[in-house]
Amino acid sequence: MAEEARVQLRQGALQGVSEAGVSVYKGIPYARPPVGPLRWRAPIPAEGWTGVRDAKAFGSACLQPPQAPNGLYSGGMAPMSEDCLTLNVWAPAGAKTLPVMVWIHGGALLGGSSSEPLYDGAKLARQGIVFVSINYRLGLLGYFAHPALSAESPQKLSGNYGLLDQIESLRWVRDNIEAFGGDPEQVTIAGESAGGLSAIALMTSPQAKGLFKRAIVQSGYMPAYRALHEPTLGLPSAEAGGEALGKAAGATTADRLRATNLVTLFTAGLATGWQPEPVIDGVTLPRQLVETFARGEQAKADVLAGFNEGEIRSLPFLMPPAPATSAAYVADVRKRFGVKADAYLAVYPGADPKADVMASIRDGLYGFAAQHLVRQQAAAGQGGYLYYFRHSTLAQKARDLAAFHASEIPYVFGQVGEGAKLGPNWPRPPLTAQETALSDAMLNYWVSFVRTGVPAAPGETAWPRFTAKERGYLDIDARPAAARDLQPAAHGWADALVAERRAKGQAWRLDIGFSAFPPQGHVDGLDTKRQPEAQ
Repeated sequence: MAEEARVQLRQGALQGVSEAGVSVYKGIPYARPPVGPLRWRAPIPAEGWTGVRDAKAFGSACLQPPQAPNGLYSGGMAPMSEDCLTLNVWAPAGAKTLPVMVWIHGGALLGGSSSEPLYDGAKLARQGIVFVSINYRLGLLGYFAHPALSAESPQKLSGNYGLLDQIESLRWVRDNIEAFGGDPEQVTIAGESAGGLSAIALMTSPQAKGLFKRAIVQSGYMPAYRALHEPTLGLPSAEAGGEALGKAAGATTADRLRATNLVTLFTAGLATGWQPEPVIDGVTLPRQLVETFARGEQAKADVLAGFNEGEIRSLPFLMPPAPATSAAYVADVRKRFGVKADAYLAVYPGADPKADVMASIRDGLYGFAAQHLVRQQAAAGQGGYLYYFRHSTLAQKARDLAAFHASEIPYVFGQVGEGAKLGPNWPRPPLTAQETALSDAMLNYWVSFVRTGVPAAPGETAWPRFTAKERGYLDIDARPAAARDLQPAAHGWADALVAERRAKGQAWRLDIGFSAFPPQGHVDGLDTKRQPEAQ
C-alpha cells in the first residue's frame, strides 16, 4: 500500500510516495522553464518554492512530434509542454550514501521522455541504488543553432541546449541527491541510443567534468557532427543549417524566431533537411567526439557499453534498400567500393543481402561506438566492459524483430513478466522462469557496475574486463556467457574507415557499412526520414 514520503531540499519540501520499500518523487524542476525569452538559452537553475510541493506525478514531456499510434516505441508518456525540465528520483527507504544512476532517455534527440513506463526505476532502486531519470529539450528547442542566437550569447554559442540541460541536471544531482540518500561522488550516467550518444558527449564535455564517475552506453553512436560557425569535414556549419531553416520560416532574427509558431519552424525544418544533433561549438563540445578520445581528453570514467544484434530491424530507415540477389549485391559493392570491395566483401559477402546490409550499418554505427569506447577507456587505464545482446523471443522473431534496437531495456529495468510496463506495440517477453532469470542477471550486472565499477551478478558468469590483449566481452543470449574478440573483422573494417575519413578530413555519418561509398548525388545524414519513434 502506498504511503506519503517527504524530503527537504534546498529548493523546498517535496511530497512523494513510498511503496514496497521505495520512495518516489516525480516532476522535480531542476531548471527554470525554458519559455519566452529563455527559449534557446542555456538552462538557469530552478527557483525554490514555499510550502510543500507535490511530487507524485511526472512533469510534462518536452515538446516533440506526436508518436505514431502503431509505433513500436510509442505509448505511455506524459502530456507535452515547453515547460519540461524536470527529473524523477527513486530511492530505497532509509537510503544513506548510496550510489546514483542517472538515466538519459533515447529518442533520436527528437522524442521520448523520462515518464515512459519502461523507465520505472523501482526495481533498480530495490537493489540498493538511487535512480534518477531526466527530461531535456529535444528537436528544434534542444539543438537549434543560428547566427542570431549565437550573437546574443555571451560566449557566442547556440545549439546544444539539450546537452546543457543534461549537464544542469547533473549539477542538481550533485547539490541535492544527498537528501534522498544518494552519494554525489558516486554518480553513473546511463542512456540508450540518443541517451547513449548523450553519455558519450558528456564524457567529452569540459562542462560535465567531475559530475559523474562512471558511464553506461547502450547502443550509443559517435559519428562526425557539424561545427557551429564554420564548415568542417565537408559538412556545412550548424549555423548555416539553422539560418536556412529560419529563412524558410520567414524568421531571421532572434526575436522573430522566438515569436514564430513552432509548427511553422518544424515544417521549415522538414523542408530544409534540418535534424537535431550535437554541435561542435568549441566550448561545450570542444572537438569531434572521436578526436577528444584520441587525445585522451575524455572523462576518465569506467564504462559499460554494448549493442544489439538486431539493431536495424526496428530502424529500417537507417539503411538503403538491399539488392534483391547475392549477385546484384556483389556487383553493386564492386562498382561503388572499387579497390576496397574485396576487403568489404570478406566481412559482408552478401549471401543474404538484406542481412548483410543491416549488419554492416549496425556495425558501423553502434558496434564501432561501443568497441571504440571500451578500447579507448581501457587504454586510458579505466575499466571497460563490453556486451553484445543477442537474446530474442518468439514474439520478436514472429515480427522479424529479433534482438531489436532497445530490446535489452526491459531486462535492465526488470520489466519482464507479470506487471511489465511496456508500450502497447512492444513484443512482450513471455512470463517464464528463463526470461525472469535473464532480467535478474542483467539488472544485477548493471547495478553492480553502478555500485562498484565492476559488473557482477550472483550465480552468473564473470564479465571479463576488456583489454587490448584479451578483448573480452559478455555475450547475452538466453544466458550471459563470457567470450572474446567480438566481431574483429567487422570492427576492423569500421575502425579503418573512420581512421581514413579522419586522415582525409572527411565526415563519417550514415555513409558507413554498405553505404560507405554511396552513389553520386547521395545526401549524407543521420536520420533523414526524421522518425520520431526511433530510440
